Amino acid sequence: MSQQTTNSIATQPRAEIQAIIDECLPLLKAMGKGRVAVTIGGSHGKRTFDARSDLDFRVFCDEIAGGPMYWETEDWKTFCGIVDRRRAQGIEIDYCWVRTIGEIDAQLDDWLGGKIAPVPRVWTLWGYHVLTDIANQMVIDDPTGIIAAWQARLKPYPQVLKQAILRKHMESLNYWRADYHYRSKVERGDVVFLAGLSARLIHDMMQVLFAVNETYYVGDGNNLHYVEAFAIQPNAFAERVNAILCPGQAENAQAALTAQYQAILNLIDDVAVLAAQRVAAAT
Repeated sequence: MSQQTTNSIATQPRAEIQAIIDECLPLLKAMGKGRVAVTIGGSHGKRTFDARSDLDFRVFCDEIAGGPMYWETEDWKTFCGIVDRRRAQGIEIDYCWVRTIGEIDAQLDDWLGGKIAPVPRVWTLWGYHVLTDIANQMVIDDPTGIIAAWQARLKPYPQVLKQAILRKHMESLNYWRADYHYRSKVERGDVVFLAGLSARLIHDMMQVLFAVNETYYVGDGNNLHYVEAFAIQPNAFAERVNAILCPGQAENAQAALTAQYQAILNLIDDVAVLAAQRVAAAT
């Protein structure tokens, strides 16, 4: 391994992680042809892991060995055997996502050019964001510097991307902020609708805050951990979000829904002010 890789692995909280990497690495490298990089994404890539975190292996290569049916290769089957054995030992490995360098290059071109296009995936609430993945990788083996070259493209944070994110998510926030149907759902006590909409609006606000702080969105998990450290955010944002999404069991359910509604509107107003300030500063 390179010195960079050794330093990354040294941050792991569990000694057995290195043993898993050493066991899996030859199989993972064999899944690609040409240039090949092996990384770990997810919470390990973001350095927010804990004892409950799984391992999300990634392989990036010029060509996938075995083609689109790579999971039928012997290397993949052997790797799956390791996954099963480690799971029995209490260590979760979320298999490996194998993709081509050309695929990632094309997606980066779109996103960095301001085309906001999360990919629907069953395992993510708000779609797969390629910038999240590329910006947060623990490099295991990358002899040709594929990941470093991609991450260099992410600096500085592109203003065209910031403006595209603000347009997309402020449009949603401004629409629902004034929408009659939102108010009527509160008055009717439509808890299923309101639970979904509340989460969506909080997500819109999260996206705005990540953009105005010129930080790539980190994915669905542990958002508030990052937002709490942002220089630009509404007052007591994390506390207000927790109160909105976890209102408890009020004796008066209607009063609780009305309070949630008003708290979301207030938070939208505060986020809108910050977004407007950043847009004005950029012009």
